[in-house]
Amino acid sequence: MIKSTFSFLELSIKWIGYLAAMALAVLILLVVYDATVRYLLHSGSIALQELEWHLFDVVIMLGIAYTLQRASHVRVDIFYDAYSDKVRHIVNIIGALLFILPVSLLIIYVGFDFVLISFTQMEASSDPGGLSYRFLVKSLLPLAFVLLIVQTVNEVYKEFVNLKGLK
Repeated sequence: MIKSTFSFLELSIKWIGYLAAMALAVLILLVVYDATVRYLLHSGSIALQELEWHLFDVVIMLGIAYTLQRASHVRVDIFYDAYSDKVRHIVNIIGALLFILPVSLLIIYVGFDFVLISFTQMEASSDPGGLSYRFLVKSLLPLAFVLLIVQTVNEVYKEFVNLKGLK
């Protein structure tokens, strides 16, 4: 039961990571288009520039848990590579429990009011010609860290299983 639940969550985060990758592809195309129009035709759009920022937010926020899942996150590899497998598993567990989980919980706690205020005000761009519904993009903040917590719990579980397998 636990293993199948973790498999489902891992697959879900994998697909969310793919969604972030698709958003990145769209973002790249938008930036190329925007730069081309701005410099060759001396024209531009505030809404297009804001859409670029919104897509950037989507890429970063939805990519956090996927990055942890793929072990592509930042780590001090000059020390980590020298450790034995057992020490690596222990370092991963301690790092997850002492750093990732508390920081994620703090961001969710602080971000919830931030998002709630934005939803209550139906926050939109203050620029003329800007995008509406900025509150939707802000809602990615707590969502991203909920996904990160889910992936962190999954990683800690796998580290314990791997550590148990080494004995």
